[in-house]
Amino acid sequence: MVSAGQATDDYSAVFFIEGNEVARQMRASEFGAFLDGYVGLSDLAETDVKAVLVDLSSDLLVRALVFFRIWFDEEGRADSGWNVPIEELAAVGAKGPNMGGGAIRLVCRSQCPNPQYASELWDPDMTPGNNHFQVIRKAVNANTLKFRRVQPEEEENIPVLRSGEDDSALAEESRTGADRARLAQLIREQRLRIKTLQSVNRDMLSEVQREHRLEMNAQRNEIADISQRYERQRLSNEQLKHRLAERNQQYLTMQEQMASGGAGKDRDDANVNAELVLLREQLDRKRRELELRDEKIGVLEQEAYEIRHREPPENSVMSYLKGHSVFLVAYHPGVGHLTLPYDDIEAYFRNPTAYASERLGMNEPSYLQWLEHYENPVCQHSAENGDLCGEPLLRVSQPGEFRPGLDDRCENHQP
Repeated sequence: MVSAGQATDDYSAVFFIEGNEVARQMRASEFGAFLDGYVGLSDLAETDVKAVLVDLSSDLLVRALVFFRIWFDEEGRADSGWNVPIEELAAVGAKGPNMGGGAIRLVCRSQCPNPQYASELWDPDMTPGNNHFQVIRKAVNANTLKFRRVQPEEEENIPVLRSGEDDSALAEESRTGADRARLAQLIREQRLRIKTLQSVNRDMLSEVQREHRLEMNAQRNEIADISQRYERQRLSNEQLKHRLAERNQQYLTMQEQMASGGAGKDRDDANVNAELVLLREQLDRKRRELELRDEKIGVLEQEAYEIRHREPPENSVMSYLKGHSVFLVAYHPGVGHLTLPYDDIEAYFRNPTAYASERLGMNEPSYLQWLEHYENPVCQHSAENGDLCGEPLLRVSQPGEFRPGLDDRCENHQP
């Protein structure tokens, strides 16, 4: 075993996480080779990998963790456009849990020193029995990568003579400091867990909303397709009815001509009778076609009705929301948080602003006018040359108290 002064104090590794285990480990230098595209991993082709940069001390205690994502293309090579400075982030991370060597420096999606990289990060799970920090600590202790553990140099203990009272006071002060440190560490861990849970909740809500939008678009497209088919069938039916009416009129005209012609011209009777038989056959055929078209129109109308009123598909997001009495929560300025029952979800996503204004008892244009003032409270007076006054105003925080033309005008432009 060598001393700390003879070894490098900066050990780094990259762990690939799958579920609740470390699926792959490599040293940071090996990971750099993947980033440079020299080698690829075929088993990770077209995969979005959750990874962790683990910064270790020479005695193999975790000093910093960076939870990041990286995409591997169809050849198993790391995304060439990936440029997250994980080493720099690890150096400036905020305080995280104690993993044996004091509070670590932690960088994750909910705790990122540079917000522009937050979308490239992910939050660890801290629930009991599924704690990623414990999984990482276990992998570090196993030392599969064969880092050389360097024991820290022991400080020379020089005995100091103290009185009994001094020793007691020093021990009490030490205990108090240790208790404060443990309490501060516990508070940091609980705050981190709250942040990660909030982030998971936001991600789940976004995914539910995205899947709902996709389902709603698919249903709207299906209804639009049936409506178009119904309209084409209706127009064809009207054209057929019009042609049948013309045929009937021709038939009646021929009957009148025959009645007025009397019994003369026997040589034309055979031709007339033949034409009448042909017309009757055509009329019967058209009537049968019309009946079939009416039946098809009835089927299409029934399909459209069933689509509009059918239950959501089994195992879909909408069926889960309805069956488990789950409510969506949306936020709008002036209204606050809105709890959306299942029956209101479709109406909300068709026009969220109209839904929010209706809950306020306002019409949508009035709400939008207040919202424009709320987001940018400046004078809206426009000069003759088209320039906006732009004088800052006091914001009216309640939509019902907003008076257009008064609250959005400065003193110089009041009516």
